[in-house]
Amino acid sequence: MSTLTLTINKQDYQLDNLDARTTLLDVCRHHLQITGPKKGCDHGQCGACTILINGRRVNSCLTLAVMHEGDEITTIEGIGMPETLSELQQAFADHDAFQCGYCTPGQICSATALIEEVKQNWPSYVTKDLKNPDGLLVQEIAERMSGNICRCSAYPNIIKAISQVLENQVNEPSTKPTTDSISTTDSGSKVTGIWSPPPSETQLGKSSHNPQATNTLGGRS
Repeated sequence: MSTLTLTINKQDYQLDNLDARTTLLDVCRHHLQITGPKKGCDHGQCGACTILINGRRVNSCLTLAVMHEGDEITTIEGIGMPETLSELQQAFADHDAFQCGYCTPGQICSATALIEEVKQNWPSYVTKDLKNPDGLLVQEIAERMSGNICRCSAYPNIIKAISQVLENQVNEPSTKPTTDSISTTDSGSKVTGIWSPPPSETQLGKSSHNPQATNTLGGRS
């Protein structure tokens, strides 16, 4: 009889004769009744099943449980429970960063890792200065959270919640910008409506020749 031992939320679980094809998501939900991670697309595209493995965010629907014996696995339950919310969970509540709440566990797990990445100055795909990445920019946060889909479109409030915690943990209190004035570009635009990427240089070049063009950043066309 083979036994697999998994450490989840600092507690050891033993599973006997587990099918080697069982995903970590299914082990959590169906074998251990750890239901925080959600099964959405089951193809690694929506991020609802995001958990932390050794501090790194992982789509648990795409990784096999047998691969993670000896790893430190953290689900939303290990980040904080209703009576002991983490700072990020409280920020999500304060900014109403969820509607149906189905994607929220994955969003918070992903954002928890994001904050650590920013603290370590990891660049992202949209980082302009690789030596000094500014993780507080809205386009940085949006890019780093792009693997987590919210079908209710609570993105502006999700960004505000993450920004608040980043400001508290990364910036000095004297230099913290207010949440309502988070920049989307170097010019200091505010977050309004559903965030969309800033226009490219090509788009800006075309708009300069079109007097009818208008800026719909954050709005609806």
